[in-house]
Amino acid sequence: MAKEITGYVKLQVKGGQANPAPPIGPALGSKGLNIMDFCKQFNARTQDKMGKVLPVVISVYADKSFDFIIKTPPVATQLLEVTKLQKGSAEPNRKKVGSVSWDQVRTIATDKMPDLNCFTVESAMKLVAGTARSMGITVTGDAPF
Repeated sequence: MAKEITGYVKLQVKGGQANPAPPIGPALGSKGLNIMDFCKQFNARTQDKMGKVLPVVISVYADKSFDFIIKTPPVATQLLEVTKLQKGSAEPNRKKVGSVSWDQVRTIATDKMPDLNCFTVESAMKLVAGTARSMGITVTGDAPF
């Protein structure tokens, strides 16, 4: 028989750097979970993605045990890495702060594909291009679709 799920906790944690300080400690402590156990497991599974922001969904069970799923980094974070920017534009409709090519958009879209609600790579590319536009990043070149 499957365990009864009592709730979910969604966090964004840097890979390999989980510690019991806020925001992780209070979020897991309020559900009655072992905070250090989560931190050790998360850090062990994310050693190869050190320092990248990773969304994690923690399933909390009735017996205070847990499972977690690590997702791919957010599109905005990946765009900032590609353009080597610190942050997006404060006025994205007026001030453009960087640019990416459609090839870079395709690599981000294929990387993020398992976590998106898109069926084709082209629709995922449109989603990534829209995120870039809202950050003040222009997409250069002709759209391949």
